Amino acid sequence: MKKLLKVFAVSFMLFACSAMLFAGGDKEQVSGLEKIKNAGKIVVGTEAQYAPYEFRDADNNIVGCDMFLAQQIADGLGVELEIVDMAFDGIIPAVQAGQVDIGIAAFTNTPERAEVIDFSAIYEQSLQYLVVKTENKEVYTTSESLAGLKVGAQRGTIQSQLIREALPDSELFELAKYPELALEVQNGNIAGLVVDAAVGDSIVASSDGKLTVADYTFDASIANFGKSVVLAKGNEELKAEIDKVIERVLSDGSYQKAWDDAVALQKELGL
Repeated sequence: MKKLLKVFAVSFMLFACSAMLFAGGDKEQVSGLEKIKNAGKIVVGTEAQYAPYEFRDADNNIVGCDMFLAQQIADGLGVELEIVDMAFDGIIPAVQAGQVDIGIAAFTNTPERAEVIDFSAIYEQSLQYLVVKTENKEVYTTSESLAGLKVGAQRGTIQSQLIREALPDSELFELAKYPELALEVQNGNIAGLVVDAAVGDSIVASSDGKLTVADYTFDASIANFGKSVVLAKGNEELKAEIDKVIERVLSDGSYQKAWDDAVALQKELGL
């Protein structure tokens, strides 16, 4: 009898484990495109202080050309769009953990990031600027002129890597937000900051003449960054649907229009 009980107990445990594995398999199976469609919404992580890509309008709505793309993806999937505003360096971990479905925040497509997440097709290319105090426009023109000085970038961005690579004798200085970095430059605490060209233009435009783009040119082979949507590894069906949307908005010109509209709005808001 004891032997029968032991056999029953072992069999029950094996059945329970099999059931748990089966349930886990189901959970993984619906973790991508099917999960989004079952939920009726796609949750997008972003960092809404990076105009014209993503920023808040006068009514505190999150807007920008990236958010246009997010809405187009939601519409293409036939679901609602939910946007979560978070720290930039928290977006990829949130995508990996399933807290958000995808991340859209002017993410540069790099081999290093591709080791831990998947990228969509590239939807935009951006040159890189060194933004400095206006009086230093013609001072910081070479890597040698920046040697030993602090140069800023947003924490967790590809710009940090660019500074390490292009300005090896400078000291990398990181903060969470670009407005804070711009103040550090204005106050003379750091020599400059490195940023995507479109965002650099907005930082300069809103500085009342205190900031400008330095006469410094990054090597295009290491500083012309393609932007992609980020999603968790293995979601091939979701990636295929996103890539279809990207192909469409690039070919029909609607992403360019969204870009132009976002640039005009950020100027109107003084961002």
